[in-house]
Amino acid sequence: MNILGISCYYHDSAAALLRDGELVAASMEERLTRKKHDNGFPAQAIDFCLKQGGINGPDLDYVVFYEKPMVKIGRILQTALGTFPRSWDFWREAVTAYVSEKFWIKSKLQTHLGVRAEQILFCDHHMSHAASAFFASPFEDAAVITVDGVGEWTTTTMGHATANWNGNGENKIDLFWEQRFPHSIGLLYSAFTAFLGFRVNNGEYKVMGMSPYGEPRYVDKVKQVIALNSDGSFHLNMDYFSYHYSAEHSYNDRFLKLFGEPRIHSSDFFTAKSDPSRTGETEALERNQYYADIAKSIQVVTEEALINMANAVHARTGSKKLVMAGGVALNSVANYKILQQTPFEEIYIQPASGDDGGALGAALWAYHLVLGQPRKMVMTHTYYGQEYGDDQIRAFLDSEGIPYEHFADDDKLLDRVVDAIVDQQVVSIFQGRYEWGPRALGNRSILADPRRTEMKDIVNTKIKFREPFRPFAPVVLKERAGEFFDFPNVADSLPPRFMLMVSPVKEDKLGVAQATTHEGGTGRLQTIDHDTNPRYYEVVRRFGEATGVPILLNTSFNLRGEPIVGSPADAWWTFRNSGIDHLMIGSFLVSKNSE
Repeated sequence: MNILGISCYYHDSAAALLRDGELVAASMEERLTRKKHDNGFPAQAIDFCLKQGGINGPDLDYVVFYEKPMVKIGRILQTALGTFPRSWDFWREAVTAYVSEKFWIKSKLQTHLGVRAEQILFCDHHMSHAASAFFASPFEDAAVITVDGVGEWTTTTMGHATANWNGNGENKIDLFWEQRFPHSIGLLYSAFTAFLGFRVNNGEYKVMGMSPYGEPRYVDKVKQVIALNSDGSFHLNMDYFSYHYSAEHSYNDRFLKLFGEPRIHSSDFFTAKSDPSRTGETEALERNQYYADIAKSIQVVTEEALINMANAVHARTGSKKLVMAGGVALNSVANYKILQQTPFEEIYIQPASGDDGGALGAALWAYHLVLGQPRKMVMTHTYYGQEYGDDQIRAFLDSEGIPYEHFADDDKLLDRVVDAIVDQQVVSIFQGRYEWGPRALGNRSILADPRRTEMKDIVNTKIKFREPFRPFAPVVLKERAGEFFDFPNVADSLPPRFMLMVSPVKEDKLGVAQATTHEGGTGRLQTIDHDTNPRYYEVVRRFGEATGVPILLNTSFNLRGEPIVGSPADAWWTFRNSGIDHLMIGSFLVSKNSE
């Protein structure tokens, strides 16, 4: 049975193909169109999934959309009418978008795929999130939390899920509690993202990266705009916000009166901690420290809200396991604190927790809850994107006249790569199928020596062309991770495989990997094992053998403002327009000094 899940028309459009309960292929549209956060109809992602599955549109049994457009239209209409005339611009933009796109999604899917109307199903947005986490987890029983900006009406849910494994048990997801729009943790965090000078739905992780340079001095002010309750519920004071009636602004003048002037997007961000060389710039330091303190304060309040939810859902379900999805579930700092500060023993988070993951969740919902089929899949890796073989890579390199070395012996190639990294050179790695979700996990990555602090600045400024304060992830051998990170049972835990938790670095290891140790002594680690990704594992292992440190700096293979590379052409363009020294692409090595 072939089921195609679809998400689109908000942000991070995607498609995912499920065959008999197993994930065959999944991709965000942005990887193929090269348009960051592409929210259009995912035609290329759909076509990739079908090709990967060896089928055509009419071969599909079901196509499932990740939310219910008519319910969402009802929310937009009701909200716009309730805030009219302030909502005029919001109303005009929303209606135009729905009339031209969302309203016709069913006929669009029929036309593109050649399926019948009765084969198209619509899943509730937050149920898509819940299914994407639970039915990809290894759990038979789990509490559920989904948190994002907004779906149709819902912004947050708590629930309980059970699974039918091999004919035993029942597939069930009961989302027994919800918070509805306009009260939203995701939209609250996005409002502060905008205030701090970053783009909404793109810069929230920058706020998280900024927060370690601040102190939570303004928690009381943040709590003037949101009230948190120990039962997990919360309530925003909408007198401070405008996202419910404005298409352009998240907050209003009253918010500015409370928090002051917003940070200018183009201004440099640095503090005495992040850049001691600029200690003479007193006015800028004071201003930036204020913004860092605001970032820390909203981060702390977000963590408190999520911990309240986790404690509440545990008390109601009694489950020892928790699954999470929704864009807020990508807050890796909060995720670790949930593990540490609540009774849950294990947590599973969908690696593609945003709207992209909704495509997978919709397909899983149909297979397991609508059709009642037993569980089969556990998502232990994210390599579900497009792959390019050596013949395709060689053809591209030759067609462009690009000099390269070919290695018939993979050991020799890996040794060359490791020697370059030990020699303080930066290597991009392009291999296998690209990753599902927002993280580069070894198939489309940039790798460097983590031992020197300067490497963080080199990669940020000369290669990624992004803000100097932005942190990098340490990738570490699974069996060695416990030596360096204070993370319980880290070798067997799934979230670290996907960079979904920020863990404290052990005190005696703080100086070992300085380029990947964040301010405050933490790291958003990725663990890797040989079976999951042998070549990636071997690069890390051989670097550890050469240096005594089985850790590498890993960051996504892309430039600032661009999607992670998908094709050999993308890889070559990014390589030649950055300060990367070597490109390992399949069994080939391209070096700057050989051009």
